[in-house]
Amino acid sequence: MDWFSPEEWQAIHLSLSVALRSVLFGLPPAVLAAWLLARCRFLGSALLDAFVHLPLVMPPVVVGWLLLVTFGIRGPVGAWLHDWFGIRLVFTTGGAALATAVMSFPLIVRAVRLSLDAVDPGLEEAARTLGAGPLDRFVTITLPLIAPGILSGAITAFAAGLGEFGAVITFASNIPGQTQTLPLAIYSATQTPGGEATAAKLAAVSFAMAIAGLLLAELVGRRMQVLLGRAPR
Repeated sequence: MDWFSPEEWQAIHLSLSVALRSVLFGLPPAVLAAWLLARCRFLGSALLDAFVHLPLVMPPVVVGWLLLVTFGIRGPVGAWLHDWFGIRLVFTTGGAALATAVMSFPLIVRAVRLSLDAVDPGLEEAARTLGAGPLDRFVTITLPLIAPGILSGAITAFAAGLGEFGAVITFASNIPGQTQTLPLAIYSATQTPGGEATAAKLAAVSFAMAIAGLLLAELVGRRMQVLLGRAPR
């Protein structure tokens, strides 16, 4: 007997796909934002810091609404993408990934920034005196040292993305097979008469996936620290 129906498997698979795509979307700009906040002093840095962390304190529904206003078919960015490139994000799987990426973005930034703060600036300065340019220093010195933070932040963001609800349902709606991720499938089951068993089953899957993601983030972070010689085995 199958544990899950095809629709339930579809929701699980879509959750994994959306969470993975959200990390791929968010990782490069998150590393850049973390580097700017940790290494640069400029007018407006405090405002940038606050803006980056807004999704942590704003209601997810508000974030989804802002995405809808900005990336909707009639929004300033959404209309441009649609008219020039034929790209539509609202009510699509890509839109669900974008909403999830925005919500998990601060988690990656915080993890990478903590790693950057732990890097000895003397190492980068020594590389500079030996003739290494900014890009060379970042690729050969900084990036390997902050790799544990990048990996841990990415895995944590992936685990958080598996549970994103408010921003996704507001921006991408709850469309089976397209935007109905695991949390949305659980919500739909709770609104269906006799759906309590389905909701409980899917909630157990969501719980197990979240725990696995958090444990993996911790394991990867510790392993990378060992490989870099910064922590005992």
